[in-house]
Amino acid sequence: MPAHYGTHQFARYVGISRWQMRLGREHGLLPDPDLDGERWSSGLAEECRDRGERLVAAFGEEPPIGSTRAAARLAVRVRLDVERRDVEVLAARGDLTVISSFRGHPVYLLRDLDALDAEAVRQVVAARKGPLLDSVDAGGAAMILDWPRKTFDRTADERGLERDRLGRFELRDVQALAADDELTRRILAEKRDLALARSRRAEARIEEAARAWLARCDSYLDRGVDEPPDTAVLRRALRALRSVRVDTDAFPDP
Repeated sequence: MPAHYGTHQFARYVGISRWQMRLGREHGLLPDPDLDGERWSSGLAEECRDRGERLVAAFGEEPPIGSTRAAARLAVRVRLDVERRDVEVLAARGDLTVISSFRGHPVYLLRDLDALDAEAVRQVVAARKGPLLDSVDAGGAAMILDWPRKTFDRTADERGLERDRLGRFELRDVQALAADDELTRRILAEKRDLALARSRRAEARIEEAARAWLARCDSYLDRGVDEPPDTAVLRRALRALRSVRVDTDAFPDP
């Protein structure tokens, strides 16, 4: 056992991620470092070894998200065009807990968002929108459906969705699209194909950069250039390539 642990080592020893460790310290479930304020002694680390499960139970397995992403998650669930300010109002009302902050902005646990009462969300959205509650613009519709904006625009044209004098769509028409299982399956397949294509383009760009590094290395070995290429460039490229390949391989079969 090491005599002491840095932040990364301590998190690995306890079996948690960095964000879980940060929240654990903020909420008093993990102690602060006891060595020069920067490292944990082996004895203190051993005392905390069994706290991983408690931290997962307290905060979940996925990191908290900010107000914008929280609004998007709620919009899909309650089928209303929820905005960031609505999330902040819900927090101010006490319906939602601000679990921490990131770069000065509040963040929320996914499970807290998923447990929010849909009627409470509707009340907040209704208070903001007033007489516009039963209509939605194209951006809000895309958020409710969790579709790319271009996909919604195309589908709205295909289905002949009517607009009002403000260029807005009936909320019930958008909600009907969300309830169309066949359409949902088709759009999900389209989204998967688009995301996979983006991932493959990223993989190709990184591979090209790695090959360019190898070519410069060959040139240096052949005395074509005086200086070898920076090895840090290759390390970064290989880390990025590994990450993007994991993402690419994770796409489910159509």
